[in-house]
Amino acid sequence: MCGVTGYLGAKPSVDPDVVMAAMTEALHHRGPDSRGAWIDRDAGVGLGHTRLSIIDLSAAGAQPMESSCGRMVLVYNGEIYNAAEIHEQLEAAGRTQFRGHSDTEVLVEACAQWGVRSAAERLIGMFAFAVWDRSTRTLSLVRDRMGIKPMYWAQTGQTFLFGSELKSFRAFPGFETTIDRNSLASFTRLGHVPAPYSIYERTRKLEPGCILAINPQGEPRIERYWDLRQVASDSQLRGLDISDTEAIAQGESLISDAVKRRMIADVPLGAFLSGGIDSSTVVALMQAHSSRPVRTFSIGSSDPDYDEAPNAAAVAKHLGTDHTELYIGPEEARSIIPLLPDMFDEPFADSSQIPTYLVSQLTRRHVTVALSGDGGDEIFAGYNRYLLGDAVRRRMHCLPLCVRRSLARLLLNLSTDRWDQLCRLIPGIQMPSHPGQKLHKLATILPAEDEMAMYRQLISYWPEGSNPVPGGTPVDHPAWNDDRGTGLTGYIERMQLIDGLTFLPDDMLTKVDRASMAVALEARVPLLDHRVVEFAWSLPHHMRVRNGEGKWLLRRILEQHVPTGLTSRAKMGFSLPMANWLRGPLREWAEDLLAPAALADGDLLNPAEIRSAWQAFIDGRAGLTNAVWAILMFQAWRRHWA
Repeated sequence: MCGVTGYLGAKPSVDPDVVMAAMTEALHHRGPDSRGAWIDRDAGVGLGHTRLSIIDLSAAGAQPMESSCGRMVLVYNGEIYNAAEIHEQLEAAGRTQFRGHSDTEVLVEACAQWGVRSAAERLIGMFAFAVWDRSTRTLSLVRDRMGIKPMYWAQTGQTFLFGSELKSFRAFPGFETTIDRNSLASFTRLGHVPAPYSIYERTRKLEPGCILAINPQGEPRIERYWDLRQVASDSQLRGLDISDTEAIAQGESLISDAVKRRMIADVPLGAFLSGGIDSSTVVALMQAHSSRPVRTFSIGSSDPDYDEAPNAAAVAKHLGTDHTELYIGPEEARSIIPLLPDMFDEPFADSSQIPTYLVSQLTRRHVTVALSGDGGDEIFAGYNRYLLGDAVRRRMHCLPLCVRRSLARLLLNLSTDRWDQLCRLIPGIQMPSHPGQKLHKLATILPAEDEMAMYRQLISYWPEGSNPVPGGTPVDHPAWNDDRGTGLTGYIERMQLIDGLTFLPDDMLTKVDRASMAVALEARVPLLDHRVVEFAWSLPHHMRVRNGEGKWLLRRILEQHVPTGLTSRAKMGFSLPMANWLRGPLREWAEDLLAPAALADGDLLNPAEIRSAWQAFIDGRAGLTNAVWAILMFQAWRRHWA
């Protein structure tokens, strides 16, 4: 894994050597092993790279890298898992002058041989790269299909900037940091800024599956080479007509190949293991491909309601992995909070960012690469909100709106803690984790007028109708645009697609990328191999959700390797007791960031509305933890970068 950055059209007054050194230094954490720069002063172009050496640790894998013909110059972040096959195709086409065995060299030669788009379409992997064509004087940026690796771009005056993180842009003289009020409104609603927007007005994220090309006139043009919307629509229309047995065999074969490809590395390798369906499946298939125990890692909590470590240990013992776990107390977890604004670079409010960083930190002490189970919920329909929303949607028509509103008020009359206590008294029923939170979540969607309104409420941090950012209009988002025809009619399928387009790349994968890269750990996600994604979308509904249970196919694959009892616990998630912390040991920190004067600074927020929500939260009202955390993360980010 690495960091990439650069510019096109820099002014003559800018010293390119000094600027490029500063831009690459800002990304040192992503690639601590070495750094490099390639500068063409006449063309006004500079490419910078920081390297985390994974494949071909020699100088033959260093970047920026030129193609053997001298036409293409590349900087690249990611891994290409079918590099060996592409290497053979290139040699068959006459490109035989390879200096080493890095996938970087394969990629730059592929761009030179077939062109940027054709090369991208051949890749299996995660990647974000920039390639300068010296012949056409065109700069192209490319991002992988699912958005696993990041790519920002910006126009500052006559200069075009690109980079893995915004830190590198701030090192460029004159970079504009005006906060986009509409992006901020979206952030307070969702906990992240959705692509293609960023927190800054003149800065954008390249969307997954896209290529951005800058011609000699400096005009950016974006095209898609892979579109999840089209994949979902086409796959659902065609569908697979196969038996359960055939689907399980095909699914296991595909995922097993995806895992095997991601085990190729010239450095120590391991895996995150929570004991849930996704990570257990990945680890089980890793162990099946390994002649020695796989290194696995998990984080435990002193709070049993948030502790997944015993489940992970049980799965590790059954599979025979070399397992390492670390129990973290609340003080150690809270000590990470001051690091978050710098780590995530723009406001980000998924509080599972904290345990994700901690497990990455633990893992990096032992290995350089870790496989992760991320993506299983979005691809195989595992989120509780899919099942809860679908169950409520199918029953809503039986109850008048007035009855649903009354039931919602009844559910909210008791605190989440009180509901937890009452649910523990019910004998003979396996309760989900944190039942009080789920009952309060149910209360928020009962009054919804239709299924899309219900889903919007499930993913929104702030209640519908609130206005924490005066004058800000949340940016375009598919959950708020019912007119985006996808050809999908099923409720769960529509929610899966929206999550795959937005929540997965902009929240989940951003979280994993920043947390792992902060400690120079490469995280690989085999369940998001685009071949697995396309296969999952081609499955009929009952092979993803059956008898009220999500991830049906993935569970059946895992049963071939791990007894059902070890992974049949209720879904817990990678969460923290954030509400208790904010009302307790973090309250002084929060009060400082939420002081009226602090909120009024810059005229970006609505102090009265936020203070009212904060007081309601302190008084015990549930459903506001995420809303409060989002404002705190923005305030902490603004204070850090101001």
